[in-house]
Amino acid sequence: MKKILPLLLLIVGSVMAQPARPLVVAHRGASGYLPEHTLPAKALAYGLGADFLEQDLVLTKDDVPVVLHDIYLDTVTDIAARFPEKKRADGRFYALDLTLAELKQLRVSERFNAKTGKPVLAQRFPAGKSEFHISTLEEELQFIQGLNHSSGRNVGIYPEIKQPKWHREQGHDISKIVLPILARYGYATKADACFLQCFELTEVKRIRGELGWKGRIVMLLNGKGKELDGVDHDALCTAAGLKELAQVVDGIGPAIGRIVTWTTAGEQKVTTLVKDAHAAGLVVHPYTIRRDDLPKNCPSSDALHAALFRDAGADGVFSDFTDVTLAWLKK
Repeated sequence: MKKILPLLLLIVGSVMAQPARPLVVAHRGASGYLPEHTLPAKALAYGLGADFLEQDLVLTKDDVPVVLHDIYLDTVTDIAARFPEKKRADGRFYALDLTLAELKQLRVSERFNAKTGKPVLAQRFPAGKSEFHISTLEEELQFIQGLNHSSGRNVGIYPEIKQPKWHREQGHDISKIVLPILARYGYATKADACFLQCFELTEVKRIRGELGWKGRIVMLLNGKGKELDGVDHDALCTAAGLKELAQVVDGIGPAIGRIVTWTTAGEQKVTTLVKDAHAAGLVVHPYTIRRDDLPKNCPSSDALHAALFRDAGADGVFSDFTDVTLAWLKK
């Protein structure tokens, strides 16, 4: 861990107060305990000590950014029962087809299989218990800043622009709508407690160039192959690709499998991705630690944390279990 602290302090600690340890990003809030991206899940993650809270962003029909992991609604809400007429020909329900007023009528639940109705992770918050709703980006920013005011902390935000290419094909420019909102709430420079993230390099370059975003950007990297904009992420994970990325972004958010894997015999294999990214001047925040859904052949949550932080030297991580990750780091 000692090897990563100088880089972390140089890139992150110098621009705002951050802990002298890897960052813990609450993945969709405390999603291991409460339905993802709901305000209660964000409140719990805040209380558990997260450094940053993630916001996945999609647009409504009336161009309001809402905090939702997918462009679809049918795996986390009761949309099929409440607005059955909204189903598209492909059988899916899209946030973009509902106004904010309509979205506010939906009840959010733990993620489930839309075909079977069964929960994706059975140990998590039971469906039908309590009541949760979708929040807008502005509602969540006000909520987090209110907690920062009352607690005296400076917990940051980690918004993701979801499927910008698809949004534009549907006639909606999500980045052009989101960036002014972030700026209005004080997230516009690299000194602010914000990392903006996206999987599409084409859009990342547009955000930095055409749209003039001055804040920090993290390039998300999928597990393997091309992304929706046609860019090959395998190529981006090479030393040359990382140097190219460093001309535009401040860090990368790779899938855990690009950093560490385990054989069927339990042998751990760590790649050079973090080392190569550091050489290019990039911070590395892999996704996602789930103690109830470990990578294939990974023996334990402790082994996963040790591999990412101690062996690979990651600067931070996305975690469904803020408390578990913080406990490991403190231990």
